[in-house]
Amino acid sequence: IALEFDRLLAFDGRSMVTNVRIAKEIGFLVFAENQEVALGQLSKLPDHKVVLISTGSQGEPMSALTRMALGEHKQIKVKPGDTIILSSRFIPGNERSITNIINNLYRQGAEVIYESVAHVHVSGHAYQEELKTMIKLTRPKFFIPIHGEYRHLIRHTELAHQVGLPDENLILIENGEHIQLHDRGFNRLERVNTGRVLVDGKGVGDIGQAVLRDRRHLAEHGMVIILLVIDERTGETLSGPDLISKGLIFDEGEDELLDEARNLVLETLDRLGEEGESAVSPLADLTEIKAEIHRELKRFFNRAIDRRPLIIPQIITG
Repeated sequence: IALEFDRLLAFDGRSMVTNVRIAKEIGFLVFAENQEVALGQLSKLPDHKVVLISTGSQGEPMSALTRMALGEHKQIKVKPGDTIILSSRFIPGNERSITNIINNLYRQGAEVIYESVAHVHVSGHAYQEELKTMIKLTRPKFFIPIHGEYRHLIRHTELAHQVGLPDENLILIENGEHIQLHDRGFNRLERVNTGRVLVDGKGVGDIGQAVLRDRRHLAEHGMVIILLVIDERTGETLSGPDLISKGLIFDEGEDELLDEARNLVLETLDRLGEEGESAVSPLADLTEIKAEIHRELKRFFNRAIDRRPLIIPQIITG
């Protein structure tokens, strides 16, 4: 690639500087020596004479572009009238970070050009023939494709087969699969745990799926606690039912909703008493009472406000 224009070039980001140096050494990037300037010189040059090539197109937190967008870069300040070009695609999962960068750049007065508004994307991935050349040059004994989705791994393995690597030395694995290489070949060992590790307070990776599921449910639907005191001899209600809700609905209308739920609990207790031979027998089984209250309130809240709060009946006998 030959850069032919009358602008001065500056490069920011450790990986960017390293890649530019290597590209220049092997002849892939050609521009005049007097076109490259150091970051420290930018403040002394006219803005319209400088092109800055930087890292951070995927919203990486510590990248040069992110620091510029936040106004935290020590040497570069984005100014009204600047034009920022993101020649990358939004990698799935990075959309929010990239969008935040674009918004922050606009807040500082810059014009931002990206894939949604212009055809500026340039792939950073090698083409098939380039991958074949790499395999021919390195001549690996074993070939394990990495990076990309499963379909990409399959295609990469097929390329290795096309350039002469034997099928028995092509190893297709996914995240967590464990391969041991030795003089006679390789072994597949036990899978290891991979993926996200939850850091929760002082615990690392010790929170189970059940806890996460409950937390997600609480965040989306809230909870209701039912407090009830029952005479264990007569089955009569001595106190309550009192209902306490957290994260269920806004304050307005909550009292009316909980009053209806409270009446439903009382009706459920009366019905259970009528179904038994006496008031004592049905109320002797607290597990059954809790389960019935839970069922009735679950249906009620789902019908009334289209929510499924976590319902916890607490019954004390006295």
